[in-house]
Amino acid sequence: MQDSLLHIENLSKSYGKIKALKGLDIEIRPGKVYGLLGPNGSGKSTTLGIVLDIIESDQGKFSWFKNKYGEDYRKHIGATLETPNFFPYLDAMDNLEIVAHIKQIESPDYNSALKLVNLYERRNSPFKTYSFGMRQRLAIAGALLGDPDVVIFDEPTNGLDPQGIAEIRDILIQISKTGKTIFMASHILDEVEKICTDVIILNKGQLLAQGTVGSVMNSNLIIEVSCAEIEKAQSILLHMQGIKSVEIQGEQLMLSCDENINTTMINKYAFEQGIVLSSLNIKKTRLEDEFLEIVKEHNS
Repeated sequence: MQDSLLHIENLSKSYGKIKALKGLDIEIRPGKVYGLLGPNGSGKSTTLGIVLDIIESDQGKFSWFKNKYGEDYRKHIGATLETPNFFPYLDAMDNLEIVAHIKQIESPDYNSALKLVNLYERRNSPFKTYSFGMRQRLAIAGALLGDPDVVIFDEPTNGLDPQGIAEIRDILIQISKTGKTIFMASHILDEVEKICTDVIILNKGQLLAQGTVGSVMNSNLIIEVSCAEIEKAQSILLHMQGIKSVEIQGEQLMLSCDENINTTMINKYAFEQGIVLSSLNIKKTRLEDEFLEIVKEHNS
């Protein structure tokens, strides 16, 4: 538990006959961006609800900051768990003042929080005039009041359009650069890959894997290649820098490559070695492949 920020041990929770969590063990360390990843219904929201003392577990325990702050640990955590809910006729400043009062925060820095989420120019606009993405950003600003050590987000980009998703992603990256630990639940692989340093995979209430994004889910590209001389092409492409493996599958080659490799580079290399490739197709990233494989193995 050295440098442990959150320690979860044997956590279990049931809703009637549904077992939401089954003996969950998780370790969160400071200064990282954790993605709690899993399909809908995997136990992500239940986990966050329990560690925020909103939901009571049936079994197990958890501790924040190695009990450094005792019962006051919640003052060092910022969180947004549900759809942003503010007073519609009040502006951003007035709504944040209410949040600060509820959280008993002394000398809150409203301006810095609003600037970080790109709402400072709209600070005097009524909440009812905000788009859904702006409402999400105001909720993040509220979570940042009091300068918490860790911020928790439950599906922060849920329901947003592509522009809104990109805005939230950029904000979370900016927050991580301040040294705060981020713990976010998501079912979107691309989101976790672009934002998080570490990933925790849940399915049906059980921990399937935990580690850095690179170690748990390799982001190598899978490229499908066709040619007349398949065995000769396999031997040649194995020597190309950036290609990690070349497997024959039927009448095609499946190349596992570094993410900086593209089809043009492969085609050029093969041609220079006397091999003409008839087709090259990027199939999917190993990130998607391995996540689906992890969940598939658990379900089988």
